[in-house]
Amino acid sequence: MEPIRILQVVTIMNRGGLETMLMNYYRQIDRTKVQFDFMVHREEKGHYDDEILNLGGRIYNMPPIRPGNYQRYFSLLDDFFQLNKYKIVHSHINENSSFVLRAAKKAGVKVRIAHSHLSDLGIDLKLPFRLYARYYMKQNPTTYFACSKKAGEWLFGRRVSNDNKVKVLNNAVNVKEFKFNSEVRKSLRKELGIGEDELVIGHIGRFNKQKNHDYLIDIFQSVYKKTPNSILLLVGDGDLRNTVEEKVKNLGLSKNIKFLGVRGDISNLMNAMDLFLFPSLFEGLPVVLIEAQAAGLNCIVSDSITKESDVTGRVEFISLQASPDYWANKILSKTHEHYDTSMHLRESGYDTNSMASWLENYYLMEAK
Repeated sequence: MEPIRILQVVTIMNRGGLETMLMNYYRQIDRTKVQFDFMVHREEKGHYDDEILNLGGRIYNMPPIRPGNYQRYFSLLDDFFQLNKYKIVHSHINENSSFVLRAAKKAGVKVRIAHSHLSDLGIDLKLPFRLYARYYMKQNPTTYFACSKKAGEWLFGRRVSNDNKVKVLNNAVNVKEFKFNSEVRKSLRKELGIGEDELVIGHIGRFNKQKNHDYLIDIFQSVYKKTPNSILLLVGDGDLRNTVEEKVKNLGLSKNIKFLGVRGDISNLMNAMDLFLFPSLFEGLPVVLIEAQAAGLNCIVSDSITKESDVTGRVEFISLQASPDYWANKILSKTHEHYDTSMHLRESGYDTNSMASWLENYYLMEAK
């Protein structure tokens, strides 16, 4: 018997938060019963594409969603759903899910899931178009998912959220993979040229406005002034990377801030860290923050991030209005040992092993 194929709609399958979450679930489900296909909105190859194909998934490329190509995009969507028959479409592109699910509805797709992964839009030139897309969201899904209550309220509105129509699907991780290993820590620190006595602060995220790297560097500069044997690891890539590198160079911090690019060994890197720093302007419920807690790290994050993300009691929320010096003092006040949080994460529903079974059963029931 052929497995039920679920169309997962994303921007591109790179190593971002929601993409990692999807892959965590994809690896764990019984793929003889449920199989994932992916509609991506980029022509270039994603970091996870080869693994997806090896696991039996299909990848369909669509153009980026931009105001100038709406008509062409809508036409391509209609053609796609006429040619490719799905019972379930699960869209992760936030407000733009309304466009995909509208086409899916026209084509008679039975289950149309809109999944919110953000709690804000931010401000850019596309904001009016994004607000338009969000306004028409409610007409097209049959089901509402979100990574947190806050993310659900933001995309679907309080009325939908208060009526308990939004299912919160935890951004679960492979807890076993992130458990602290002292040998891995020692080996990776040696590879990165970091001494055992150095304080290592870590950040993982795309170099874009949302992740607030400019302020993050200011915080680290304050830490460095108080504790010169400090290192900041920056993992990721993005449009603002060159700008951030230039700032680091101008501040004379190049020896203490390491730009590691996109990495596939996040759990190992977290073993090498002493603390996780995450001063984002906004988030949904970041997968990387769950990973940091799974690694047993204390985390210092902005208070714009939902309190739901503190699953282990190891997260401290600080206002972005506070000075970099205030953040630095909080960082230096924390212990730098790794705690065993595995039981807590499992009991809170943040281990993929258990949550993948729930998602698999949900798809199977809805497809009947």
